[in-house]
Amino acid sequence: MTELLAARIFLAGAVRPDAVAVRGAGEEVVFREFLHRVRSFSNALSGMRRVAVLPTSDVESLVAVVGAMHAGVSVVLLHRHLPPAHLAHALALTGPGALVAAASQHRRLRRMGYEGQIHTAASLPEQTSPPAAPLPEQTSPPAPETELLVGLTSGTTGTPKLFVRDQRSWSTTLDRSDSTFPIAPGDTVSTPGTLDHTHFLYGALHALTRGATADLRPALTALEAGATHLYTVPAIAVDIVRSGSGPFPAVRQVLSSAARWPRTARAALRSVLPNAEITHFYGASELSFVAADHGLGAPDDTAAGELFDGVDAEIRDGLVHIRSDMLFTGYLTEHGITGGPDDGWCTVGDRGALHSRHLHLHGRASEMLIRGGLNVEPAEVESALTALPGVLEAACVALPDPRMGEVPAAAIVVTADAPAAAELRARLRETLPAPAVPVRILRLPALPRTPRGKVDRAAVRVLLAAALD
Repeated sequence: MTELLAARIFLAGAVRPDAVAVRGAGEEVVFREFLHRVRSFSNALSGMRRVAVLPTSDVESLVAVVGAMHAGVSVVLLHRHLPPAHLAHALALTGPGALVAAASQHRRLRRMGYEGQIHTAASLPEQTSPPAAPLPEQTSPPAPETELLVGLTSGTTGTPKLFVRDQRSWSTTLDRSDSTFPIAPGDTVSTPGTLDHTHFLYGALHALTRGATADLRPALTALEAGATHLYTVPAIAVDIVRSGSGPFPAVRQVLSSAARWPRTARAALRSVLPNAEITHFYGASELSFVAADHGLGAPDDTAAGELFDGVDAEIRDGLVHIRSDMLFTGYLTEHGITGGPDDGWCTVGDRGALHSRHLHLHGRASEMLIRGGLNVEPAEVESALTALPGVLEAACVALPDPRMGEVPAAAIVVTADAPAAAELRARLRETLPAPAVPVRILRLPALPRTPRGKVDRAAVRVLLAAALD
């Protein structure tokens, strides 16, 4: 492990103080100005243990996050779709010294039930620091074991868990990024998703640590302006392809996470970004990086890829267990930090298989359905569907059945020339066991997704159930 996150950004800014650090909608700031704002915000957090931030895709959100990390104050990363009860639960557990959000988000916070004082990154120093107080050029760096971030898991039901990451875990994750995804000073990294999604927040911070520009604008805007790297999720990639824009030859790297990414969709994106290496990596908020696939993906789309250096994996009772120096600390609860790695190992409930250092995923244990006593893996059904011509995306879910208990049904997104549903089902019978063939295939213009970008399986289930009525 080398320097911690904020220290890397300050070092990069010292080398290129007049280079553009962040480009947002209507605002562009160079490293010199960005780091001045970071120091100002950091100075205002004196005495705090945590600060809550509801980020958007703007410069001030990055100022708040980097400023807190520079000060050794933990960021409680809120997201914009929290129900009032979940927001209140998160704030009660974390006890932040202040809540910071862009002015445009203050009304949203009120609708979310928050009644306390709301600051902006720019106004907090004015309220908590003497106007004439000097801004220190540098402070003592936080210890590696200092809490860096408290995030909320993106589960679709129940109260989200609050996971804790420390400075060391993010620093070692950055080390893997630097060795695997080359980003150089002068590059432009597009991070088009809202920064309350840790994938996009990490992408912007990764860019800054390398002396590159973090472009927070929509993907097509950044690509048309000459972005060299794209942090994305499959849903945004599909939107880029469907826009009919491009090609964009300046893009050298695409870094994707979240949902599985079918071969057909990756191949379609490659036609728009002809010079890009497309890397899809598997990980989780608790695990950080686990494995990466640098190609079009395995034919059956179950491959998560090759394990990162320094990552070990074991399969125990069908579940993937991970050991690395990037793991989270644990979950924050009323009883303190619990549920962290056990003897250095951690699992998030993904089922899979390991072949040498290549990891294959079979879905979450909770997603498996049982049709008449026979197991059906939704991930295998989805892989079989997306291997068919014209099928871009697929989501398989269980529907209740009075005779079989559960039956599989699927929603798909297709191209205009895709075969009819009856032909798709006929082709599936050639590759899937009979119990795994969906009883219904529903075409949708897009799969419903959670606020965090994952397929909303509960919504898919509702749509399929309605179609069967």
